[in-house]
Amino acid sequence: MIKMIRLCDDPQYIEKAAFWFSQKWQIPYEVYLQSMNVCIERKNGIPQWYLVLNEQNRIVAGAGIIQNDFHDLPDLTPNLCALYVEKEYRRKNIARNLLEYIRKEAGKMGYEKLYLVTDHTSFYERCGYQFLCMVKDEEGNEERMYMIHT
Repeated sequence: MIKMIRLCDDPQYIEKAAFWFSQKWQIPYEVYLQSMNVCIERKNGIPQWYLVLNEQNRIVAGAGIIQNDFHDLPDLTPNLCALYVEKEYRRKNIARNLLEYIRKEAGKMGYEKLYLVTDHTSFYERCGYQFLCMVKDEEGNEERMYMIHT
């Protein structure tokens, strides 16, 4: 049986989570650790980090909510980021269920919309996200911005 957790409710996973996300996205461990420490200190608001654990409490999926996912429209906030599901756990609705869980959590925190930047268009559209506009990343490349109501 798998379970979804908010990192701020289970801070004992912080180092394991920072390492796991760092491996998946090639962003330094320290960047995730700093964001996760803020999440744990605050409990509510942004950033937030979510994990999916298997029966052995191994991280098999995760995602976060941050202020801005490295795009040029800072008013479009908060942003879903870093969604990843381990290969052997894909096609089991884990990502879809995690997205729905995070959407509801964002609503509880008072956010009316949740944004994300992605090139995986059809998956997010099937999960209820709507194309909003094109944004530019830090290198000036255009990316697709999606939005969902919480």
